[in-house]
Amino acid sequence: QVQVVESGGGSVQAGGSLRLSCATSGNTVCMGWFRQAPGLDREGVAGIMSDTYTKYSESVKGRFTISKDVANDTLLLQMNSLKPEDTAMYYCATSYGCSTSDLLRRNAYPYWGQGIKVTVSS
Repeated sequence: QVQVVESGGGSVQAGGSLRLSCATSGNTVCMGWFRQAPGLDREGVAGIMSDTYTKYSESVKGRFTISKDVANDTLLLQMNSLKPEDTAMYYCATSYGCSTSDLLRRNAYPYWGQGIKVTVSS
C-alpha cells in the first residue's frame, strides 16, 4: 500500500501564492493534484508523469506549476495568482503507471491522500 501525505495549504488573499507538497512511500510514475469544492465533483488540476511530462487543467494553466523534487521524492504544486474560485480541498494522488491522457482523470489513480484545505478570500 502506497502512503500519500499532503502538506502546505492554508488561507490566503486573492492574488497571493501557496505551495502544496505531497510525500509518497512508493516509487510511483504518475502523480497528480485534484481539488474538490463543496457541492462539486473532484477535478484534476495538474499531473506529472516520469518526473517531467506535465499537464494542467485550463482553469489553472499559467498560474499553477507542478514539479517533482526528485531528491526528496516529493511532489510540489506552486499556486500563484490565486482566485477565490480556487478554494477547495486539494488531494494528491499517485499511480505506478498511467498514460498522458489519464493524468487528470480520477480513476487513473489508486492511491490518494486525505486532502488539505486551501481557502482564497477576496
